[in-house]
Amino acid sequence: MFYYICLRRRSRSGTRSEALGSRRAVELGQRSALPVTVEVEQYGKEVLDFSSHYGSENSMSYTMWNLAGVPNVYPSSGDFTQTAVFRTYGKWWEQCISSATPFRRTPPNFHSLDYLELAFEEPVYPTAVEVLETYHPGAIVKILACSLNPFSQNPPADVRWEVLWAGKPNKALTPQARQFSPSIRQISFATNLLRLEVNSSLLEYYTELDAVILRGVRERPILALYKIPVIDINDLSDSEEEISDAGGLCCRSGGENRHNLGNGYFDRLPYELIQLIVSHLPVPDLCRLAQSCKLFHKHCCDPLQYIQLSLQPYWARLTDASLSHLQSRCTLLQRLNMSWTGNRGAVTAAGFCSFMKACGVSLVCLELSCCHFLTEACLEVIAQTCPCLQELNLASCDRLQPQAFNHIAKLANLRRLVLYRTKVEQSAILSILTFCPELRHLNLGSCVMIEDYDVVASMLSARCRSLRSLDLWRCRNLSERGLAELVSGCRLLEELDLGWCSTLQSSSGCFQHLARSLPRLRKLFLTANRTVCDSDVEELAANCSALEHLDILGETRVLGERKRLL
Repeated sequence: MFYYICLRRRSRSGTRSEALGSRRAVELGQRSALPVTVEVEQYGKEVLDFSSHYGSENSMSYTMWNLAGVPNVYPSSGDFTQTAVFRTYGKWWEQCISSATPFRRTPPNFHSLDYLELAFEEPVYPTAVEVLETYHPGAIVKILACSLNPFSQNPPADVRWEVLWAGKPNKALTPQARQFSPSIRQISFATNLLRLEVNSSLLEYYTELDAVILRGVRERPILALYKIPVIDINDLSDSEEEISDAGGLCCRSGGENRHNLGNGYFDRLPYELIQLIVSHLPVPDLCRLAQSCKLFHKHCCDPLQYIQLSLQPYWARLTDASLSHLQSRCTLLQRLNMSWTGNRGAVTAAGFCSFMKACGVSLVCLELSCCHFLTEACLEVIAQTCPCLQELNLASCDRLQPQAFNHIAKLANLRRLVLYRTKVEQSAILSILTFCPELRHLNLGSCVMIEDYDVVASMLSARCRSLRSLDLWRCRNLSERGLAELVSGCRLLEELDLGWCSTLQSSSGCFQHLARSLPRLRKLFLTANRTVCDSDVEELAANCSALEHLDILGETRVLGERKRLL
């Protein structure tokens, strides 16, 4: 550690021509002759991927793309449109009726709710990562580095992600700007691709990020120790030969009534009790335990252990081979979370389709947000093999072509559909609404390919009268006529997001009609409408007694005393 500190201090005054000295030079006290290496400092060049952002797809305000380049705001503090802002904050978002039921077996150290991936110009061995947070800091929970150079024409066969730093979600003592620079671990490869994962659930407002600085050296540090723990769920072989040869734990000895103490008398426990015990294991541990002996192999491969399966925490390790090994165990699978997985070739469309054909018949919930391997063929297979599917999340699958969404209309039992930041077109969504009348929750936020939201609202009113939540965040052309039709037909609505729907005008009386038509309303977003007035708020207070969350951020015509009515 002392040697590393010496190198870091001397590098600040060194030149490119100096070579890195040997360890023996330090041990002999010859520090005056110690050569140095140059530390490179660079800002992000390009934002390659992200899970969500507050801004529009057609502008730069509050979007993740603001994170590339030099700071726009720092060291200033406050709410600035030139920063990168994620879509959500606070715990209340997960408590909404539109949110998905949490999956069992999620590792306690997996805190991530959003992510972004940022590329830099030059690959380096990282020595520091600095994130310039300009408002409500504390959301970052993990920083990772990738072995892939996104600008290279020859990508490596094996893409690796390694954790540089990880922590728990927290809230800074002050919402003011700060430079977040945690102590990072050394890795065995040069990188110019970083991933930040965040959790804003403890914050009282949106966290805002301005820039990211990657510091590092071009040459591999000679004193780096690369003892990298890897969570690998690919080693899932069910070979009976391997199980028989596994030493240490044996299920039974030769005697009829004598038990080998190696398994702690597990074989004397009731089958259901052992099942309950192993049900608390994370998926990688469950797969490893299956290789220890025949008894545990039987329990760990029981399809009842895989009724719910969340692979999102293992997005960095999941491959086609992983899915292939899991197929035989997932014949009773009902809920599957593959969000964030399979990008950059780790999972292919063919591998996913093979898994769905083998395991999709009983599926009722499928989470696929940010899965960029998905193709039209994948959605076609889902529609054909998952007749019981009730929940489908395709949020931020922005590389799916518009025609792919037509297949969703074949899922007649859908109750929850999330199409946030996708290329779904008007014809596809009208077809879905026609053939999926049981929809309870629909998210069309930031779907810029839909041409006329009034037509969509009219179809919702006619076909989906049981709708409980609707997200139309940043829909660009919903008029007062469309909103009136919507609230007249979907009177069971409890959540309605009309944030940044600038075409709605309070002077038409549309918000007062909304308040009188939706007595069950618990959450209403009218963010940045700028026409909401006192009479609208008074009508909400008088008619929506269940209202828990009202967002009128950016309104200037509502007096303070009217806001306090709620």
